[in-house]
Amino acid sequence: MALVRDAAPPAPTGAPDGRTAATRRSVPGVGLAVASVFCVQLGAAASTSLFAAVGPAGAAWLRLSWAAVIFVLVTRPRAWAMARRDLVAAVLLGVVSAGMTLLFFEAIARIPLATAVACELMGPLAVAVARRAGRLGLAWPALAGAGVLLVTQPWRSSADLVGIGCALAAAICWAGYILLTQRVGDRLTGLTGLAISMPAAALVAGAVAAPQALPRVTAGAVVAAAGLALLLPVLPYALELIALRRLESAAFGTLMSVEPAAALLVGVVVLGQVPQAIQALGVLLVTAAAAAAARTGRRPSAPPTQTPT
Repeated sequence: MALVRDAAPPAPTGAPDGRTAATRRSVPGVGLAVASVFCVQLGAAASTSLFAAVGPAGAAWLRLSWAAVIFVLVTRPRAWAMARRDLVAAVLLGVVSAGMTLLFFEAIARIPLATAVACELMGPLAVAVARRAGRLGLAWPALAGAGVLLVTQPWRSSADLVGIGCALAAAICWAGYILLTQRVGDRLTGLTGLAISMPAAALVAGAVAAPQALPRVTAGAVVAAAGLALLLPVLPYALELIALRRLESAAFGTLMSVEPAAALLVGVVVLGQVPQAIQALGVLLVTAAAAAAARTGRRPSAPPTQTPT
């Protein structure tokens, strides 16, 4: 598990445990981010049960739709009272959230969960590298790239290049999701940002999935999607939004380094996807690269500017 180290100066003599108050405040962010990791992986694994009924895109659409309903009912956002730039940022967050979910579900329908997550982690890794100076940081993408090659083994005739491509495209969306979630979390109080972004995500996903999924939707699939929506995306998205209020996006990227390991564990236990030794090594390389690239730290302690709801 990656830990967050505070970048602030050392605590004054006599400070409890030799830590600054900023460091102590960073601990909840760490726990929230790690909890979101396992919620995502368990939710992704459980989602595969809907693929046969409505397809990967249909499963993503149904879950995002339920998430939108839940967040709107709980938060009751007043979009008309928001600053235009805040509303635009929240809608953009919904667009990248839809892209991330659709592409990731399409990926895990074709390739093992751990393989998809190892590819997708390149997004947070890119955010972490971009936020850190120094030439050494350029080594981590190369290490992660080597790990992805070992996991995906694209030279094999059995490699699903479409699934790999979907996972890498989801990585781009994930990078945007991290940056936009932090911005929306800073500007809007509570879960208001998610109450705007989730309906936007559901609309985007519906435009892609509804034509194919609607004829196949059953009452059972709708009910199942409602339950699964709590596990993914409602709970992890809320946890991540709150965590990103407490952590730098680079620190968040570090914590996301446990994603491939969590996916590997969930894939073996829940889905019976046992990797080859070389693929397990690839997962370890990606995890190590992500953890090393995203040096941790606290965000400035000044309160953010927030739009009232």
